[in-house]
Amino acid sequence: MRTFLQNSLLHCSFVTIITLCLFSVAGAAEKSGYQGWEEGSPYNGFYNSKERDSLKGKILQFKEVIPLPGMAPGTAFILEEGDEKILVHLCPVAYSASDETGIRKGITTKVKGCWALIDGQDVFIAAKVKQGDSFEFKVRLTKDGRPFWSFTPEELAKESASN
Repeated sequence: MRTFLQNSLLHCSFVTIITLCLFSVAGAAEKSGYQGWEEGSPYNGFYNSKERDSLKGKILQFKEVIPLPGMAPGTAFILEEGDEKILVHLCPVAYSASDETGIRKGITTKVKGCWALIDGQDVFIAAKVKQGDSFEFKVRLTKDGRPFWSFTPEELAKESASN
């Protein structure tokens, strides 16, 4: 026969396990818009910080893309550089949709990042977008390509303060 203490401990253990499961599910749901964009994912493996490059042109249009099968939608844009039209991947829509970035179409834009061949298509994976002298939208650390959507709130605050 169980004692009152054993029953209480069993009940507390059960409640603790259920609570932890609920927090895990809530955390997973919170990050569900980032499926496939996580740090260490195959997609992020395409970003090679040693092969950084920069582009300069005008944004023609914004697009929503799914870079690899099973990924959450991403924010992208078409940059016209001379006669070329380049697809630039920016970030997951859950991190920032096109109308939330502050990036504007039709003005001179500088983009830093790296080239990648994804599903047979050349794309440019952005780390930083700059328009004019004062506007900048950063989505990755330029030194190593770590995506800002993988940062903790404290890391994001520190990164914002350093700018």
